[in-house]
This record gives sequence, C-alpha cells and structure tokens, in this order.
Amino acid sequence: FNRISVEVLSVVAVQVKCIQDAIKAKKAAFSFLGEHIALRTTVGVFITMNPGYAGRAELPENLKALYRPCAMVVPDFALISEIMLVAEGFQEARLLARKFITLYTLCKELLSKQDHYDWGLRAIKSVLVVAGALRVSF
Repeated sequence: FNRISVEVLSVVAVQVKCIQDAIKAKKAAFSFLGEHIALRTTVGVFITMNPGYAGRAELPENLKALYRPCAMVVPDFALISEIMLVAEGFQEARLLARKFITLYTLCKELLSKQDHYDWGLRAIKSVLVVAGALRVSF
C-alpha cells in the first residue's frame, strides 16, 4: 500500500467495503466484481504502513474510513540484539549488545542523513548474523 497510487487505492477501498458489507450482513456468499464468491467470515484485511518515509503515499480518505488506526512502538534494539547474539553463540551477549547499539546509534546520529543509509531493525539483524558467521569461522 505504501507506493500504490491514490487512484488505485480508491478502487481498493470500494472493493474492501464490498467485502466488509458482506461480512456485516453475515452473508454466505456475495457478488464481487461480477463474480459470485463464497464468503469466509473469518477473513481479515489489514494494512501496514510506515508513514513519513520517502516515496510513501497517504491513504485516501475513503480507505482510511474503513480501518481503525493502531499505533506501534519502537522496538527495543538492545534486547533484540542481545537475543540474536545469544542465538549466534556469543558468551557476553548483553555487554556486546549494549556496545553495538551504542555504536549503531552514534552512527545513525552523526553520519550524514542520506536516504541510502538503513538504520532499521533489518540492518541490525544483518550485521549481527554476519557477526555470528564470523564468530563461527574463527
């Protein structure tokens, strides 16, 4: 949904509303784009977005109206790093995780703010997996 044009998202909103209406009416089947479809009442349609990133579009109002927002919290990078380091076989995982996250945070704050730098959890995971592979090789 992040990079889909607003026009396409508006069409998606109409289609999602059709499905939601059928679920609310407790129908066993419904008409969708000219096709008769059996309805599974346990179906769910979820949207995940990362607002504020470059190239990300906002949801159109007709699609926003169909969903309730749910706020997420920033993950505890130090705890996740510690667990990953333990899984990779490091003995002093807690201390290493604290040091790694301190270095990582300093790099994020002090290096230039260019779009090609990735300071997210995916990048942390990649670095720690490589560290684990290097630990095994020595």
